[in-house]
Amino acid sequence: MKPVAYVCARNVAEAAAAHGGRPEARYLGGGTNLVDLMRTGVERPDVLVDITRLPFDRIEEEADGSIRVGATVRNSDLATHPAVAERYPVLAQALLSGASGQLRNMATTAGNLLQRTRCGYFQDLSRPCNKRVPGSGCGALEGVNREHAILGHSPHCVATHPSDLAVALAALDALVELVGPGGARSVPVTEFHRLPQDRPEQDTVIRPGELVTGVLLPPVAAGTVSRYRKARDRASYTFALASVAAVVRLDHGVVRHIAVAFGGLAHRPWRARETEAALLGTKPGPEAVEQAVEAELAHAVPLRHNGYKVELARGLAQEVLGSLATAGRGT
Repeated sequence: MKPVAYVCARNVAEAAAAHGGRPEARYLGGGTNLVDLMRTGVERPDVLVDITRLPFDRIEEEADGSIRVGATVRNSDLATHPAVAERYPVLAQALLSGASGQLRNMATTAGNLLQRTRCGYFQDLSRPCNKRVPGSGCGALEGVNREHAILGHSPHCVATHPSDLAVALAALDALVELVGPGGARSVPVTEFHRLPQDRPEQDTVIRPGELVTGVLLPPVAAGTVSRYRKARDRASYTFALASVAAVVRLDHGVVRHIAVAFGGLAHRPWRARETEAALLGTKPGPEAVEQAVEAELAHAVPLRHNGYKVELARGLAQEVLGSLATAGRGT
């Protein structure tokens, strides 16, 4: 058994010092993903820095209408917060579709964003995985890849990011707030997670020693409607085969703002920029929505066992965007 040091940080400076930017140090929030990976031997940290006593457990409404969500806010608290449910229904829906009630009571905002892939090859120490052991190969590439990526993957990794929360945040153009040795900075959620390329072991753009302190949700303009929909193998407690988060604002039937993000299709939440560009400034009918979604999914490169994801994502996106176009016209 590998010994693990434990530090319960009393402030950010103490947390940063205990972590020290070392590769085998880990920050510990709810632990719903990290502890599981430690049990299986995938994660083998030498120090755990407990950040649950830091002042990041608050949801704060700002004067400009934005909302700041602390890194250790529990998923269940965020999903049921009145301001979040009213202004950002896509976020509440995404959170409530994830995991189980018990896990949502433990899981944190930052932990959800930072969870590792749920690829079976990553979690099985007997199988090759470039994310777990760089250079060992990708077992899923020619193996059982029914749940894997169809967009943005590389020969080095075909895993998908499992977070529902991250998909909704990508559609909301949220910012991840970090603090580290170089000071404080903010990163758009759409740029926070990396595509695998030839470095799949590097999940995010976090620098050594940086700590996620929170997420900033931008103000939502009047008349904005949003929705999250997820397709999965069973009704609860499982990850998306495909999901869609969309945020739309119409003015006299014309799309003035649109953001669409797919989940379950790529190594990170996938912003459907071509779909957005095709619909912005239009009065979207069913045919226009179908063509706009197809423009994005035309870039899909399915693997041996997951070609069904193209049709699944297409249907989800068309249904969600169609329903929001109807709802937006009624505001």
